[in-house]
Amino acid sequence: MISQERVTQILKEAAVLLEGHFLLTSGRHSDKYLQCARIFRNTKYSEELCAALAELFKDDNVELVVGPAMGAVQLAYEVSRHTGTENFFTERDENGAMVLRRGFAIEPGQRVLVVEDTVTTGGSAKEVVELVKNAGGVVVGVGSIVDRSGGKADFGVPFKAVYRADVTSWEADECPLCKAGEIELVKPGSRKK
Repeated sequence: MISQERVTQILKEAAVLLEGHFLLTSGRHSDKYLQCARIFRNTKYSEELCAALAELFKDDNVELVVGPAMGAVQLAYEVSRHTGTENFFTERDENGAMVLRRGFAIEPGQRVLVVEDTVTTGGSAKEVVELVKNAGGVVVGVGSIVDRSGGKADFGVPFKAVYRADVTSWEADECPLCKAGEIELVKPGSRKK
């Protein structure tokens, strides 16, 4: 099993763990940000972290790995390589609903691992869990590289992460970084809000 020290080392080397003054999707501010997409710029990082994630579910008889696009497309692929299974990704339709396309279909009773690169609220992963269940699949768990939920994410199935991030955040009007006025506020990430 990979050590937390090694995971931290990888996250820093891959420029995933950033420090500064960040505007989060939630509207809150933080002094740390994790840009997990950067893990997949270099296979030496993604292979090691995805192997560790697959290891967490080695006793669950995973038959399929599914992740939401865009953030978990590469993750689902790499975790499935380590579980020796197929992988799918979900997408949003024109109404914003999470769907399977491209001929992907979950077989009734199929044992599915849902993956997400980072879980904060778990919204996208929850949608994928419901999609899998509605298709007749059995969700064996949800796995992520990073858990930023503070242990609060609840999917109704086991949730396991390679790295649990302790990231402090504040409401904008309570942000000590804004009050100090020394570090510029940056909006990282992929969502516009």
